[in-house]
Formats: sequence, structure tokens, C-alpha cells
Amino acid sequence: MDVALVTVGDELLAGDTVNTNAAWLGERLTERGASVERVVVVPDRVADIARVVNELRAEYDAVVVTGGLGPTHDDLTMEGVAAAVGVPVEEHDEAVAWITDHTDYERADLVEGTTHLPRGSRMLPNDEGVAPGCVVENIYVLPGVPAEMEAMFERIADEFAGEYRHVRTVEADEPESALVERFAELREKFDVTVGSYPGDHVRVKLQSTDEEELERAAAWLRERVEGVDR
Repeated sequence: MDVALVTVGDELLAGDTVNTNAAWLGERLTERGASVERVVVVPDRVADIARVVNELRAEYDAVVVTGGLGPTHDDLTMEGVAAAVGVPVEEHDEAVAWITDHTDYERADLVEGTTHLPRGSRMLPNDEGVAPGCVVENIYVLPGVPAEMEAMFERIADEFAGEYRHVRTVEADEPESALVERFAELREKFDVTVGSYPGDHVRVKLQSTDEEELERAAAWLRERVEGVDR
């Protein structure tokens, strides 16, 4: 299952807020066997949200959008997603009922727009907040507040699946450039993907759906690199 992530917010683009939601979702989706292929950050503008979501929904199995939910002036995600699929935003009866039954808010207390979702969408309750998320077509719309987003994702986690990829890490105390030929030979010999991440040392991340193949590849590489603890 190929997934794209869209995070919405001027504060993310300005660097005022670190985009931890994308990192958390990437990790959780990968754990479930889904493949995160794109991460896009867009501003709080309906046209930008609609354009990006519309492009990605045609290309990927699912699009997960976070941020910009609620009734304030810059909460424009629902309008953007609705525009992407060509439907209006309107009050969602199930959202009103859920908030009335599960929070301290009554319908009269809600700010206009809190329970407005794209027409025909499936409402996702917000167990840690108020403004609901939704699913419309293959688009999942979640809050931007991390605790709210994480709780809502757990409600729909089972809808994301794929073939589980096992992971092994090999640490090398050599320059990354010195490992290029060994990486090429590794890929020729074994059916694994190879990621190389330099820092104080080089962390080599190997992945495969075949655990035995992965173990052989990791053992082969460990024998051929200068290890961190050697």
C-alpha cells in the first residue's frame, strides 16, 4: 500500500513548529507494512490544499492529511479536501451527535464550522479534542495536534497494510564514500534495500520482506566493514 502524507500549516513552513506528525506517521505506517512515498507540506490556503491532495489521491492508494481542523480563520483543511473531491462542506450529523454524547459540549456551544465535513465523508471521532476528522474516498483527514492525531490514527490504523519489511542495522566506522562499492555488491548479492545515513559514523539500514535473506545480507556486510566497536 503506497501512502502520501500532507501536513498543513504556515507554522510548519516558517519553522515555528517542527513537523513531528510526519515523522510519527511515517514510522507507524512503515511498521504496518505500508510504504510512505511522499511527504508534502502546504500552507493554510484552500487552493494549495485542494491542488496537492487532488494530485496525490490519483497517484497513491491513500493520502493522510494532518492539520488545519477546527473553526478558526486558518483552519481550512476540510474546505481544501472537499474542493479536491468536488463536494461541499456541510454540517455532519454524526459529528454533532458524537461531540454531544462524548464531550462537555452541547450543539449550541460549538463554534460554527466545528462539525462541518465534506459531504459523504465518514466521520472520525476526536478522542483527545473536539474537532473531528474524516475519511472521504481514499483521503484521511486528521488533526494537527500530535496527541489528537495519534489517537485518531489508532482508530484507522488497521486500514493501512502491506507486506511487513524486516529491518537490520549495521554501523560502519568508515566514510560513506568508501562504502559505495560494497553497497553495490551487497545489492547484487541479496534481495534487500539499502539506506545509508552518515553522522558520527555511518548507519546502514537494510530492509527485506525475507528475514532469512536479510540476516545473510547483514552478516555479509558486517564482515566487510570497519565496525564502530572494533
